[in-house]
Amino acid sequence: MPAKPKTKRAVKDRRVKKKPCNFCVEKSIDINYKDVGRLRKYISERGKILPRRISGNCAKHQRLLTVAVKRARVIAFLPFVSE
Repeated sequence: MPAKPKTKRAVKDRRVKKKPCNFCVEKSIDINYKDVGRLRKYISERGKILPRRISGNCAKHQRLLTVAVKRARVIAFLPFVSE
């Protein structure tokens, strides 16, 4: 039986190691809308909230982070868009 040649499919099947959630790793961190420095880390230059696959957060903390960013925007701690 001849050996199968390597194809692009073999390269696609590799899984990339997921980033651990920063908030799960450091259990003492609390997500708060007043902590503008930490929230800015999860906002792009255009003012958009970074998705889970890029930020590396788990689903629970991504939801909490989104709520905190939206609250900070309404209170004017963070801008809605960049200039």
